[in-house]
Amino acid sequence: MKLKDLYREIVRIGIENDPRGKEYVLRLLEEQKKKYQELSEKEKKYFDREQLKNPYSDTRILWGKEDVDVRKILVGIDIEGGEILLADRLNDKGEKIDLVFAHHPEGGALANLTKVMGIQADLLYAVGVPPSVAESLLVERMKEVERRLLPANHMRNVDIAKALDIPFICAHTVADNCVTKFLTQVFQKKNPQRLQDILDILLEFPEYQFAAEYNSGPRILIGDKNNKAGKIYVDMTGGTEGSKDIFDKMINAGVSTLVCMHLSEEHYKKAQSAHINVIIAGHIASDSLGLNLLLDEVEKKEKLEFV
Repeated sequence: MKLKDLYREIVRIGIENDPRGKEYVLRLLEEQKKKYQELSEKEKKYFDREQLKNPYSDTRILWGKEDVDVRKILVGIDIEGGEILLADRLNDKGEKIDLVFAHHPEGGALANLTKVMGIQADLLYAVGVPPSVAESLLVERMKEVERRLLPANHMRNVDIAKALDIPFICAHTVADNCVTKFLTQVFQKKNPQRLQDILDILLEFPEYQFAAEYNSGPRILIGDKNNKAGKIYVDMTGGTEGSKDIFDKMINAGVSTLVCMHLSEEHYKKAQSAHINVIIAGHIASDSLGLNLLLDEVEKKEKLEFV
């Protein structure tokens, strides 16, 4: 499979699994194209044209020729300098790795992480939070994340891949969409009644079983195992954590239980005061499930080898 075909396929799968619906996402792309046409020539010079075909700014080919053949891939949740050097070392041993494939974004994809956070407002609106509330709270959070990312050395790991001439790609929201849609549908089908039921369902999947074996499995962060689950909201896509002030708005919209990858201490305190149940499914386990779902779909096109 050519690198460009792999990239286009993961974007397609991300759109197909977007919890907002494919039609909505395609409409956003059309709106983006109209905005691009209205830009001045100077503005167009620095515009990331991938945004016209790919709605996920944190999913990009970071380095490598698009027509390179990809058969063997080193995949990781976090691919940094050490992992890129590992790929190079393995190639010295005859592994013939064609691509390093990260989940978490690097390079320009990391610098543009905030652009995918709008997904969160759309999903909150879908469960009953007024759009004006969801959007206004999210805007402040996006500015906060942007400020945090500004001083980062975004291109460091991309430059290592470039120096070693190892193709490098990242697939963030596309994979997060897969796990969000998958778990949402699982909970809708199985209709867990209590928090313990949610934990039991999560532990049916190998990714969460593996995490549990190493003391990082799903757990109840807020609430009791016998608490009624009520309306469940799976919060696993949209770049990073949303606003810390959203939890009482979710309660008002009827959400009783939040299932997420992780929760900061500041968010935890706000969620606790809102009296919302919180289950931490696990960060790396959930990311792994999302990547596995994504790559399973890719392999329906062509079989690949993974390290």
